[in-house]
Amino acid sequence: TQNRQDAVRDLADKVDVLLVVGAKNSSNSNRLRELADKMGTRAYLIDDASNVEASWFDGINSVGVTAGASAPEVLVQQVITRLKELGGNQVTENPGEEENIV
Repeated sequence: TQNRQDAVRDLADKVDVLLVVGAKNSSNSNRLRELADKMGTRAYLIDDASNVEASWFDGINSVGVTAGASAPEVLVQQVITRLKELGGNQVTENPGEEENIV
């Protein structure tokens, strides 16, 4: 969780909008969205790619995507695909701490 919060702090400084993939009832995911908001970056908590609204990106140049601890990687990839469908043309992965689940 601390690794994800550190990553959001770094990412929020670099993007205009941050999408947090995670369940509405996930305290971890909500905390990530709130952290971005506190840093002055507009952030949305979304369950999956179907929640992404094109209007969120009017007049912005960059979008960040992160996920709560329990969100499967496949959901993140689907959100990235949706952003490409909406005109996103460059994907850059931020290096971060590798997390292993045992």
